[in-house]
This record gives sequence, structure tokens and C-alpha cells, in this order.
Amino acid sequence: MLQYNDIKPGVAVLVEGEPYVCTWNNIMQKQQRRPVNQTKLRNIIRGNVIEYSFQQSDKLEEAEIDSKTAVFVFNDKRKNEWVFHETGKPSNRFIVSDEIMGEQGRFLKTNTEVTIKSFNDKAFQVMLPIKMDLKVTEAPPSIRGNTAQGGSKIVTLETGATIDAPLFVEAGDVIRINTTTGEYVERA
Repeated sequence: MLQYNDIKPGVAVLVEGEPYVCTWNNIMQKQQRRPVNQTKLRNIIRGNVIEYSFQQSDKLEEAEIDSKTAVFVFNDKRKNEWVFHETGKPSNRFIVSDEIMGEQGRFLKTNTEVTIKSFNDKAFQVMLPIKMDLKVTEAPPSIRGNTAQGGSKIVTLETGATIDAPLFVEAGDVIRINTTTGEYVERA
């Protein structure tokens, strides 16, 4: 059980049966009153943010978040599902929906190891490696002109994703991508 003053940024708690993670807190005490912990909590599953004040008498239960590694197998675009298997156990397959996968799924290629976070055996977040090396399949030819500002062009990667890359990147090059921002980092 957690006390009201244990709720700090990064701590996951259950509020009315729902899992939340604290993003901000401030313990405040007015004259001759009991202290209050004002917090901003983000729902782990839905993603919405609420403001909540914990009183000194509140006893809270910590949310148990499980984290496991898995390997990406394939994406079923017709059903909007992403199929994974547990690391070291290819027969233990499970499915993650498009909503949970999010935009970063466009950088995911077969046999990539990811971390999946879940609450009560329900996955809510897939974490890719921060940087991934991907092959460029299509790149328009470089054009001569004003490159004083470091020109860029749109290239297509082996996963089908398109990103902005410098003019010197050609088809067949392997480039490093930041999966959280979706930006070009360097040539691999």
C-alpha cells in the first residue's frame, strides 16, 4: 500500500480500479489544514490525463505493470493486427492491435525484438528499439541546386515507411532511423 506522499512522477497506481501513472505532483499545505498531494495522472490504457488530489488519509494500491520481450513475426493489414511471439518460444504467438502499435509500427521489420508492457495480461504499449537500421528501397535522384541549407528528399524504406533524408542517400543504402521521432539519424 502506498501513502498519499508516495505518489511521484513515474509511480503507477490504481484509482477506482483503473491503472494510472503519475506525470506531475505537488504536496501542498494551507494554514491549519491537512496536506494534500495534487497530481496529474495519465491513464495507462486509454491515455487520457486527469487531475487528482490525494488526501493524507488515502491508502493506494500500486498498479502491477508487466514487461516482457517479444519478437515481431508479421503484420496482417487486412485485420489490422500485429503478430508477435515470446522471445525463445516461437509457438507462443499473440496479437497486438493497430491502436496499441501506433505510428512507430511503420518502422518494424520481421524478427525485431521489442518490449511489450501490459496490465492484467492486456498489452497497452509496444516499445521498439530507439534506433533501427533500415534499407532504402526507393530514393529519387539527387538534384543539383541550392543545398546551402542541407537539402532533403523523401525516401521509402524496406518496411514501406517514407521519411525525409539528406540528398546523398541513395536506393540500397542502409540508414539509421530514430523510431520515436521518425527522423533520419545517420548512414549505417
